[in-house]
Amino acid sequence: MPQISPRASAPSRRSLLAALGATAALGALSGCGVPAAYVKPADRSAPDESAADKRLTWANWPLYIDTDDDNPNRRPTLEGFGKRTGISVDYVEEINDNDEFFGKISPSLMNHRSTGRDLIVISDWMCARYVRLGWVQEMDRARQPDVARNLDPLLRSPAFDKGRRFTVPWQSGITGIAYNRRKLGRDIRHVKDLWAPDLKGRVTLLSGLDEAFALLMQGDGVDITRWTADDFHRMCDRIEREVHRGQIRRFTGNDYTKDLVSGDVLACQAYSGDVIQLQADNPDIRFVVPEEGAELWSDSLMIPNRARHKANAERLIDYYYRPEVAAKLAAWVNYVCPVPAAREVLAADPDKDTAALADNPLIFPDPVMRERLAVARDITSTERPEFTRRWNGIVGL
Repeated sequence: MPQISPRASAPSRRSLLAALGATAALGALSGCGVPAAYVKPADRSAPDESAADKRLTWANWPLYIDTDDDNPNRRPTLEGFGKRTGISVDYVEEINDNDEFFGKISPSLMNHRSTGRDLIVISDWMCARYVRLGWVQEMDRARQPDVARNLDPLLRSPAFDKGRRFTVPWQSGITGIAYNRRKLGRDIRHVKDLWAPDLKGRVTLLSGLDEAFALLMQGDGVDITRWTADDFHRMCDRIEREVHRGQIRRFTGNDYTKDLVSGDVLACQAYSGDVIQLQADNPDIRFVVPEEGAELWSDSLMIPNRARHKANAERLIDYYYRPEVAAKLAAWVNYVCPVPAAREVLAADPDKDTAALADNPLIFPDPVMRERLAVARDITSTERPEFTRRWNGIVGL
């Protein structure tokens, strides 16, 4: 079988992104508070030109697809799709922030116009808004047999898209806890361990509401698949107490990795994909899925309304659910692979470093870890204004 080259010591995509910073006006719109923006199912599609026009346009985040080691402008798996299908892909790395991109394409979507894109990749909490607004098209699973066969059961039916009719995970990750085992001198097993006296002033939490809330609720024993407003406010009460007593050093965007590497912080809320990269340089950095659980999230593929190459986009999505293709992608991006069958492909790779990735639980969670992972219920449009005010007041935004 062909050898797959893992990406070694490259920066994580998330670690290079700036902290979220949407305006209040955009936040109100993205919270789905504009009834006129809803698009009915009958108004979502456009004539599909796929049969006659073998191409599509795909908007994605930077550093989120495999590239050739000698030529970063080449994308081996994408080139493989072109050779297999004859479909050319205009791949655009234009998404740097969920809210910013929402603002960029929302005028077209709410006015029933094409965005000029046939496929986009958005974080699931934002995907929920597109689905509620009717801004994305239901996929034809008859064209996607590999998605039907190979999608991880843990990801098949999130609350915002039951049965994954409108979305398909591109890559997944875990929001858990990272810590420096050598400097701390002990292990962390629970969210409540962050509040221990020896960590006072040496803890950071994520500043984004959607990124932070689920793990912190799990620390209170909440089932995040069906949490309530009372659960949310009880979690906020706890974090407010920890802020007032100086336990939390600060709230961060994706720059928490700098504090952890420097030693200014000993434990922090973290993304699994970042920690894989940090461990390449510092094996003392550990990542833990707390015993009470952690959030499993995804960045998902969607076909926006009025896309002109829907069938081509559906074929591309299905191609990436072939285990041999998913394995190549997983070896490069190092996030949780949504195709468990890719593990066997990696394990059989002749390169030992690549084969070792098959046993990395942050790429392929083991059975014990899988039992602790859950996809959180998203924040609804009616909840968002109140919850955002409460959380931002704590964070200081």
